[in-house]
Order: sequence, then C-alpha cells, then structure tokens
Amino acid sequence: MVVPHMAIKEQTLKCTGNDPLHIPHEWYQAGELLIGGIASHIHYMSPNIVFDKHPSEETIPFPIVLTKFYQHILALVFAINEINENPKILPNVTLGFHIYDSYYNVRMTYRTTLDLLFKSHQIVPNYKCGFQKNLIGVIGGLSADTSACMAHVLGLYKIPQFSYGSFETAVSDESHFPSFYRMVPNEALQYQGIVQLLQRFGWKWVGLITLDDEGGERFLQTIEPMLSQNGICSVFTERFLANWNFFDLADNMENCVSCPETHYANEFQDECIPKIPNFLAFKETLAIIAISSVLLLSLITALVLSIFIRQRDTAIVKANNRSLTYTLLISLLLCFFCSFLFIGKPKKVTCLLQQIAFGIVFSVSLSTILAKTVSVVLAFMATKPGSQMRKWVGKRLAYSIVLSCSNIQAGICALWLAMSPPFPNVDMTSMTEQIVLLCNEGSILMFYCVLGYMGLLAIVCFTVAFLARKLPDSFNEAKFITFSMLVFCSVWVSFVPTYLSTQGKYMVAVEIFSILASSAGLLCCIFFPKCYIILVRPDLNTREQLTQRKT
Repeated sequence: MVVPHMAIKEQTLKCTGNDPLHIPHEWYQAGELLIGGIASHIHYMSPNIVFDKHPSEETIPFPIVLTKFYQHILALVFAINEINENPKILPNVTLGFHIYDSYYNVRMTYRTTLDLLFKSHQIVPNYKCGFQKNLIGVIGGLSADTSACMAHVLGLYKIPQFSYGSFETAVSDESHFPSFYRMVPNEALQYQGIVQLLQRFGWKWVGLITLDDEGGERFLQTIEPMLSQNGICSVFTERFLANWNFFDLADNMENCVSCPETHYANEFQDECIPKIPNFLAFKETLAIIAISSVLLLSLITALVLSIFIRQRDTAIVKANNRSLTYTLLISLLLCFFCSFLFIGKPKKVTCLLQQIAFGIVFSVSLSTILAKTVSVVLAFMATKPGSQMRKWVGKRLAYSIVLSCSNIQAGICALWLAMSPPFPNVDMTSMTEQIVLLCNEGSILMFYCVLGYMGLLAIVCFTVAFLARKLPDSFNEAKFITFSMLVFCSVWVSFVPTYLSTQGKYMVAVEIFSILASSAGLLCCIFFPKCYIILVRPDLNTREQLTQRKT
C-alpha cells in the first residue's frame, strides 16, 4: 500500500488583540524568579464609562501621587536586593520584581494583575505568548477592594498572593480564595489599640472619618459601640469617596480652628458661640425656693426658741437642760443661715466660709445633741442608790462634751485652711455650652474629713440615744433623738452619691437642700413634741405629771 505523500504544515498560534488601556507605570527588574507587586501609590480621577467610544480613547488626567505609600515599593525593592546580595539565602538564584499600581481603580487593578501573568501587553487569557515569566508570588494589595480584585485573577492560576493591608474578612476566606494569605494581624486588635490610645490621652470627644464603602461601614459599626462602652463620644462621622473628596476634606480640616475654651461650636460647626456662666443665682427658681425654705425654717426655729425662753421655768424645759436646748436651737438657726453662702456667684470670702461654717455649726449641733443624750443617761443612772455617777451629773460635763467635740471639727477646718483652702474656680469642660462657676474645695480629702467627722458624731449620738430609748418617760427625749439621728443620717448618706452625680449649680442645690432637710429633721423630731405639750397640753407640763409618768 502506497501511502501518498502529505505535506504537513506546522500550525502556530499567534497572539493577537488590542490594548484596551495603556498602563503608564511599571517597575521591572529581571530575574530567574519574579516577585510581582501591586502597589497603591498613584491615584487617577477615572472618567465616567460611556459606550459611544472605545475605552482606549479616554485620556488619562494628571495623576495624584500618594507619596506616603511609596515606601511600600521601596521596601519590596530593598528586600529583593538584600536577598540577591546574600549568597546564603538563595544561592545561584536571582530574584527579580515586576511592580504595577492599582490606581485605586477596579478596572485598572484587574488589568495590571493580568499584566503580571502575561508578558504581552495584548492580553489573551489562558495563553502565554513569547518569553515565559516565572512568577512565583504577588504582594498586594493595600485595600480590601484591591486585594479582592487580585485574588479573583490570581486564584485561577494558583499564584500565591500576600496582602499586607487587607482587613476584609471575606477575602480571607480560604474556601473562596485558597491562594490568598493575609500578612497583617487581626483587625479587632487595632480597634482595641485605637480605644486604648484615646484613653491614654484622655480624649473623650472624637470624630470618625472613613471611606464611603463596605469596609468603612463595617469600621463604624465596630468602633462606635466600643467607643461608647469606654465613655468616648463620637461627635461627628464623615464618609468620603476615594477621590478628590478626601483632599477637599483634608483642606477643610487644615482650615478648621478649635473654639477657645470660653466658646463652643454651633450645630453646623462653622461658628463659635460664647458659653453661658453657670451658677446658682439669687433670681433662679431653685435659689428662690431655697431662700424661701431658709426664711420659713429660720422663723419656725426662732418661734420655738422664743417659746422655750418664755416657758423656761416650766417642768419640761427644765428637765431637758435649758442651756443645751438654747445652744441647739441657735446652732440650728445658724445651720439654716449657712445656706445663703452657697447662693450667688462664688467669691473668695464665700468659698472660704461655705464648708468651714457649715462643718463647724453642724458639729456644734451634733455635739449638743450628744451632750443632751449623755446627760439623760447619766441622770437616770444617778438616781440609783449608791451610784457613783452623781458626781458626773451637771452642766460642766455637758459643756465639756460640746466644746471638745466642736473644737475637733474646728481643728480639722483650720488644718484645711492651712493646707489647701477652698477658692473660686471655673470649670470649662464639664458642660459643653456653659462655664461652671464654682467653689473648688481645694482639698477634696479635707472636705470628706469634715463630712466624715459629722457622720461619726451622728452615729455616736444615734447609738447612745438608741440604747437609752427605754428609759422612764420623764427622760424620753432619747426616743426623739434616736429618730432625729435616723433622719439626719439618711439625708447625708443619700447626699454623697447625689452630689457626685450632678454638675454645676445643681451640685450646689443638692448641698443646700441636704443642709435644710437634715436641720429641719433635727428641729421637728426633737422640739415639736415638746412644743405640743407646752402649747396644746399644758396640763402635762408639771413636775407632778412628769413624776407620775416616770412611776
């Protein structure tokens, strides 16, 4: 069989195609093994896509160079040169690099990624025409969008991709992008670092600026709850596109100036408005209520004092130590008057007298009550046959208790004035739209020492009166003292958290009404039962009646 001769013509594939868009920048160094790179160094204002002319006919405007990110390119070049110069790392192998830019554009990112895989600038996917590049890996990109575009192409050819700036969780999904490797730590750690940095510098008011994309929205949804949980307020949120908007925003921020401490920014952040002084003025409603309460309670106290003076020779007044009764009523009257020192614009004199007068006068009241209670106990014990307590019964012991207890508080106040006295001050930061005029305690420790000593006197009074509450009826003032101390302690225990949770003039109002409430409690609980007997039941105000009630 004769086989006819057949001319066999070798068929060759010719790669053809049109360049859809010229790539204006690339950095290339030859090598046996190539490391590819997609940088984010240059930004173009991409023209809108239209369908009446070929994309290659679009002119590329003047680029915006982000010099900050040029260091990424230099780092890659430097690392490859260091490896090539060290024979111990890759002996007999020369590394090269081929670096393109993403131009912050999806279309350009796909285009430059394909250029890394195929030498020809005329792209024919899945064919390698001409010289074969031995591309062993690609580094990039900086953003999540760039990394995702690269991963779509490189994943098809199983080319390893190493991202140094992507935080997109979806891109890191190994099931969709098996060749993608993220070389940065978990994003949650960076959020924690931001919060800790703000706390370190004590910044409580911040603004959030982010890209107007999915990553920016995820950033806001994550960081805003963390800021709120740590007491940091997000004053404004600004979203911008990755184009000229960013540079316009930067220019605007450079033109922004902070308002002085005495002013605050209006709603549109374009004008500074003077802050309003904040203090408890005499014409304010709270001050008017406080003044009216002071005058009313002072008048009642003066009436009670006049009643006891007129009835000084009656049995019930004598039985409860007239001198101590007068001292207590006068000290309560002064307690009410102390409230006036807290109303009005703080001045040097009023600031010095506010807490000092309040502490000393209240201590006199409490020490007088303690002396009355001790006198009741000793008087009852002295009635027992052969009791040694008779020598302690009398005015001398009562006066000693009042003077010694009051002098201790006076000593604390004197030490306070010597170490760090109160002074007028202004608080610019507590309230956004107001300047708080206040009396600074000088030493908060001494302020709470004064309160603490008053609390100690009140507890001692309450304890002694409680133990003596079941004494015979002629000495039943201990029952009223017990209840008055219960009211007093309740007022001042509730004062501390309320005082610490308020600001400005409301702090002053809380202290004024605590003074009035505790003083009124002492006046009502101790003296109103006696006034009832004196005015309404004078038949019970005799020695015989008191003796009969005792028996």
